[in-house]
Amino acid sequence: MRKLITLFACSIAMLHASANEAPVPAAKPDADAARKLAAELSKPASAKPVEKASIAALAAAADKEVKAEKAEKANAPAKASAATADRVASSISAPSEEEAQVELSVKIAERLAEMRAKQAARVAAANRAKRAAEAKRKKEAALAAAPKISNHWDYEGEFGPENWGKINPAWSQCGSGKRQSPIDLRDGIKVDLAEIDFNYRPSLFTEIDNGKTVQVNVAGGNFITIGNQSFELVQFHFHRPSEEKINGKGTEMVIHLEHRGPGGKLAIVAVLLERGKANEAIQTVWNNIPLEKQQQVAPGIEIDPLELLPERREYYTYMGSQTTPPCLENVLWLVMKQPMTASPAQMALFSRLYPLNARPVQAGEGRMIKESN
Repeated sequence: MRKLITLFACSIAMLHASANEAPVPAAKPDADAARKLAAELSKPASAKPVEKASIAALAAAADKEVKAEKAEKANAPAKASAATADRVASSISAPSEEEAQVELSVKIAERLAEMRAKQAARVAAANRAKRAAEAKRKKEAALAAAPKISNHWDYEGEFGPENWGKINPAWSQCGSGKRQSPIDLRDGIKVDLAEIDFNYRPSLFTEIDNGKTVQVNVAGGNFITIGNQSFELVQFHFHRPSEEKINGKGTEMVIHLEHRGPGGKLAIVAVLLERGKANEAIQTVWNNIPLEKQQQVAPGIEIDPLELLPERREYYTYMGSQTTPPCLENVLWLVMKQPMTASPAQMALFSRLYPLNARPVQAGEGRMIKESN
């Protein structure tokens, strides 16, 4: 019996020694008990006999150790599989995390680039707005500093005669010219002037209230001749009071008969008007004044310009300018010495339309004035 037990214990020890892996911690006390039992059994027969309980315990420990080894071997593939899965998962997840970090870095870089681009665009827009505002300010300052250019003129106020030369550069002669009209006709040289040959005839006409005066445009075929120069009557109009003065004295109104000659030269005949007998030609003009300014009418009747002229044809003459802008200095002035008359009613009618439409007298600038003997 003792030999059988010894053989069984040795077998258990051999199984334990041949195991490839270290025994699990839970089986260690049982292995120690088996070794103790084997030692007890190897003692001489005189030793203390083995108790039945110790044999049973030894058998149970051996059986438990065998079962533990089997379980260890069975679990080894599963542990290996779990470890392999962890390694695979780790190998898979590691690149995914790197890719996520790369993707996040790319997104951050793109967002920063977008923000920088927007900021640059805002800065550029602000600079453009600033430059535009500065350019506008400079332009407005230049316009404010520059002389105002206009085609509007009048006989009073901001656009009156004293400012005509400043309103428009094309009218500069109105302010800087040296042969401007009208002038005060005095100290004229009396000479035998050539007679003015008035070759006028009844003619059709159109009429307009141009906002500055009443103007009558006469059909062609009416001429004046002075010496060897001829000028054709184009139109006549009215001023109140007279623009011309003779020895410092003017009249209530004046008629200007404007003629054009070769090269655009003008010859203007001025006929002074005083209160007196009604004038038939003037009445024809008054009868056909348009109802609205800038409206031109064609009455379809004739007017005779000779009815506007005095019987005596003596005159003053000098070189001057137009008396309205652009004040060009290319005018031969012929001012009749004898005035004509218009009735008080005829004078009053025009004064209601234009109480003042005359340019003031200009400097003579030493010009020669001739008059008929």
